[in-house]
Amino acid sequence: MQADLSIFPALNASLNGASGVLLVVGHSFIQRGKVAAHRACMLAAFTCSTVFLACYLYYHFHAGVIRFHGQGWIRPVYFTLLLSHTILAVAVVPMVLVTLARALRSDFVRHRAIARWTYPIWLYVSVTGVIVYFFVYQWFK
Repeated sequence: MQADLSIFPALNASLNGASGVLLVVGHSFIQRGKVAAHRACMLAAFTCSTVFLACYLYYHFHAGVIRFHGQGWIRPVYFTLLLSHTILAVAVVPMVLVTLARALRSDFVRHRAIARWTYPIWLYVSVTGVIVYFFVYQWFK
């Protein structure tokens, strides 16, 4: 019996969206000196992103390749977005792990040094992940 995979695209977009919101809120907390709230948000964002990655891999292992059905000028727009999203999604994984490890070891000088790069890339990947979902599953299905 084949599992129903239909929930996964929306679930994955929701996890990406939640991660993005948690990143922005966590960033605003640290700017205001609220370290404990920042830590909680960033750990929650990490959890959302980790669950997303597990769900994403499970879905695509079982569903296979998903085609984009848009035609005309939107195709190069979509594929440019997808390419930047994919490259940065791969690059941000070790960055997030290093950033998190440095924070958990209280190595805050080095944590801040890499977090300045990790935060905008992770946020971009989270937001563009939601946009890719809308392109493939809502707007051009």
